[in-house]
Amino acid sequence: MLLQDKYALITGGTSGIGKAIARKFIEQGATVILWARNEEKGHAAASELGEKARFMPVDVSSYEAVQKAYETLSKEVSDMDIVVNCAGITKDGLFMKMSEEAWDTVLDVNLKSCFAVCKQVVRPMIKARQGRIINVSSVIGLTGNPGQVNYSASKAGMIGMTRSLAKEVAQRGVTVNCIAPGFFLTDMTDVLSDSVKQEVLKKIPMGRMGEVEEVANAALFFASDLSSYITGQTLAVDGGMVS
Repeated sequence: MLLQDKYALITGGTSGIGKAIARKFIEQGATVILWARNEEKGHAAASELGEKARFMPVDVSSYEAVQKAYETLSKEVSDMDIVVNCAGITKDGLFMKMSEEAWDTVLDVNLKSCFAVCKQVVRPMIKARQGRIINVSSVIGLTGNPGQVNYSASKAGMIGMTRSLAKEVAQRGVTVNCIAPGFFLTDMTDVLSDSVKQEVLKKIPMGRMGEVEEVANAALFFASDLSSYITGQTLAVDGGMVS
């Protein structure tokens, strides 16, 4: 029980990788709070995960909404031990045709949300002299990808933010690390055609897409005391794509 009696806040925790992380944390003794916009999916996820999961509808792309939600949450949970920034979307398209709306929406959900959430939790974590912040980026933030300039920029931004914030809070017992998943079996990859999936598999030395539980295991490592002397790092969980 590596996370016994810990509280974890997970954005985008109602499906895919985020929900797998929530389930793993609960299995290890944590209570999780899920933040996402879709109330139907959110309540369904919390019900599926059990009594140690709670859902709050929050538009994490809005700084004001995040601030208000955390003020409400902090009245019930004085110290948030773990934060996982996992909210993410794509609006793919070639850069020449990319709209300002497609750029802004992806950057707001993927990167601004990370800033907004971290702003709320950093001060109380520093005061408590303990805390774990885990940002879920992507290998696309490391390698780039045609048709995903906005997504790649948002995920690369998370990696840079992780490195810098880690240096600011390290002496206060707070670690900040990043996970960069490759291609996983999620709703986001389900929409890919078979031909595209075959091309993706050619880029993965292990020859398969990952299971979401494999990212959850990495998140558990960063959330627990097993990683107490590790901060500012980006771990690619990608079957060997980036090496």
